[in-house]
Amino acid sequence: MQYRIGELAKKCNVNKETIRYYERMGIIPEPFRTDSGYRVYSEHIVDRLNFIKRMQGLGFTLNEIDKLLGVVDQDEAKCRDIYDFTVKKLKDIQRKIQDLKKIEQMLINLKERCPENKEIYECPIIETLLEK
Repeated sequence: MQYRIGELAKKCNVNKETIRYYERMGIIPEPFRTDSGYRVYSEHIVDRLNFIKRMQGLGFTLNEIDKLLGVVDQDEAKCRDIYDFTVKKLKDIQRKIQDLKKIEQMLINLKERCPENKEIYECPIIETLLEK
């Protein structure tokens, strides 16, 4: 099946400008154009756009997705490159989890400083954050 840009955008739930941007970035290939200049996309691009959206939903940046797709598009050394990419991304995620745990503990500590009476003028949380 083939799609014009508006049909593709609707099918993949993205903006037409997003598709054009991905083309400029090289994340999706330049489409075939009709004699009148209309872009025509294949079902393969639908799958690719859905993959990009899924990866973004998992927290991958467009640059990371571009690198990952570059590896997927290659025929040689895919497994090693994907493994290296995965290890790097895993370390990044683990670092973010540790940072979030620190923030969580800080917020728990701040919350515990709050008295039962929430109507008081002075706020222990603000005072704690303003301490030097």
